[in-house]
Amino acid sequence: MSRIGRMIITVPAGVKVDVSETNLVTVTGPKGTLSEQINPAMIIEQDGATITVKRPSEIKEHKSLHGLSRTLINNMIVGVTEGYKKQLEINGVGYKAAKEGKKLVLGIGYSHNVVFEEPDGITFEVPNPNTVIVNGANKQQVGQLASEIRGKRPPEPYLGKGIKYSDEKIRRKAGKAGK
Repeated sequence: MSRIGRMIITVPAGVKVDVSETNLVTVTGPKGTLSEQINPAMIIEQDGATITVKRPSEIKEHKSLHGLSRTLINNMIVGVTEGYKKQLEINGVGYKAAKEGKKLVLGIGYSHNVVFEEPDGITFEVPNPNTVIVNGANKQQVGQLASEIRGKRPPEPYLGKGIKYSDEKIRRKAGKAGK
């Protein structure tokens, strides 16, 4: 049995979970509404404030989908209650970030500024010019957008300049060996 798949999901107060016949799971909470199509082979049982995901058989595909399905539902519940955030740090001389309305404007060493629009359900925070925080209810969207921002100027190993996650460690390399 999957260790993650067999764990019970508890639904907190103020969160409403709907499971349709085709395993379309819709979660509504204080931070918004999320919906995800779970594989129809999985058996989702809702009993009051608990949700259990079961697999119909022991074939490899069902074993693989068991833990995934449970995690997707749990991530939606956490997203609509607490939300997710990724913090990015910008290192480099003259590198900076600013928020203009619903746009994130990055000055990261190119001849032009790099601009990101806020998608629906995602917000940017810029507490200081070297920090960007991406907030949202959907874990996948928050991670993807943070990855796209980081991808515009990934950290380089010699000087450490670029955009990195706040918890990321950059492996530094030595420069040229002098005489």
